[in-house]
Order: sequence, then C-alpha cells, then structure tokens
Amino acid sequence: MRIAKTFTVEESLLAVVESTKGDRSMSERVNELLKLAIEQEQRDALEREAAVFYSTSSRTERQAERSFKKASRRSFTRD
Repeated sequence: MRIAKTFTVEESLLAVVESTKGDRSMSERVNELLKLAIEQEQRDALEREAAVFYSTSSRTERQAERSFKKASRRSFTRD
C-alpha cells in the first residue's frame, strides 16, 4: 500500500534522483533508494553487533576456537 506523504528534500538530492531515475517515476526511485539505505543501516547494525559479540569472547573461547580450527585442518588433510 502506498501513502502520499510530504517531505522536504535538498535540491542537490533531487537533481541526483532525477538524473538516475531512468524510466521510473521520481517516487519509485526515491522508494528504491530509501529501501537500499534501510537495508544498509540494518547490515551496519548487524556488523556492529557482531563486532561487539566477538570482541568480548573470553580467553577460553578463543582457545577452543583455535583448537577447533586446528582439528578441522587436520581432518581436511586426512581426506
């Protein structure tokens, strides 16, 4: 469902949208750009969350991870 809303947009941004819209309407192009921006923000947030998660791993967890990687490499070399 589409709802008509009014937003104020900088002229320089309108010029870029106009030059990149192709055969689509301005609204379609703006919606596409907004969706891409929202997806990018979500990816950035997940990346930050992962960075925090992995930065707080304990020494024991890191040792276990190294041991697992070492065992995996040995398993691959046997096959």
